[in-house]
Amino acid sequence: TDFGALAPDELPDGVSLPIGSPGAITFGLSAVRNVGTGLVAQLLEERDENGPFESFHDFVERVPEPVLNKRTVESLIKGGAFDTLGHPRRGLLTVFEEIIDTTVSRRREREKGVMNLFGDWGGEDADDGDGAGVGFDERTPIPDLVFDKTEQLRNEKEMLGLYVSDHPLFGVESALKRKVENSVLDLNAMEDGAQVLVGGVITNLARKFTKRGDQMAVFVLEDLDASIEVTIFPRTLAEQGHKLEEDLIVSVKGRLDRRDESRFGLIGQTISVLSGLTDGPAAPLRLRLPSAALDELKIQRLKRILREHPGESVVMVDIGQGTVLKLADEFRVDLDRSVGELRMAFGHEAVLL
Repeated sequence: TDFGALAPDELPDGVSLPIGSPGAITFGLSAVRNVGTGLVAQLLEERDENGPFESFHDFVERVPEPVLNKRTVESLIKGGAFDTLGHPRRGLLTVFEEIIDTTVSRRREREKGVMNLFGDWGGEDADDGDGAGVGFDERTPIPDLVFDKTEQLRNEKEMLGLYVSDHPLFGVESALKRKVENSVLDLNAMEDGAQVLVGGVITNLARKFTKRGDQMAVFVLEDLDASIEVTIFPRTLAEQGHKLEEDLIVSVKGRLDRRDESRFGLIGQTISVLSGLTDGPAAPLRLRLPSAALDELKIQRLKRILREHPGESVVMVDIGQGTVLKLADEFRVDLDRSVGELRMAFGHEAVLL
């Protein structure tokens, strides 16, 4: 969805552009919600004949009027089609209807031969480089307003069906790993009925009804490597349903359901909303290991695990009775690689994070 992109026949023979390159086709225009192939054909015909669009104003001035259907243009904005023209999506959404109304009115008057007070639409002297030759001083400015990442990606996914420019989990991968016990990929090697704790983004959330008329929910939990369908039965939904929202980052504790080859899913039992995740400075590793239960063997096992996974996180050990020990810097640890092994060695409740 790049209105400044080169057409494929404009590239030298044997040259192709990888996804994400300037001028590459990242997502097909006709696949954007509310945008059909007929409108795309008209739009591309104008671009091929008169060159890439240089601004949103230039786009509105040049494309055939049917392309300026407001639902279509809104979908293109939310999907990021005008990003390469330098317009922020939120700012463009606040003024695009006004720009379309004003420009279409001018175009219709011009087609009827109407002259404004300054002559034939200002002529070449009024052109500021956009190539449209209209009264640019009267153009509605596009404010420099941007969405936060969550809202922008929600709009993008609504229009495209997937995340393209970014992903809700980019930049918080390590923080998410510290909140869960398994990745979605790990589940492939686990047996039916296994208790798991996984995390990711809620997508494709749908409310359904059982044969008895009770409401349940189904959604896809997606991390950066894989996804799995999660089913929330009525009793759990009554307790946990308020935590379910599209594009929300959550952890799900539940039972793996793979009774036969045609079924691979998760029966959700507990949902936790994970807000404020950050991959900033390394968080400390907090352990609860009561001194009464510690013996030499366990101490040596702890030292071995910490030394096998060196990193930046300070280790704090709560040994009970209000006493917390900060271990020496030689035992600083990599949280992502050590947490699973520590839980296996000392129990899930021993790792506090």
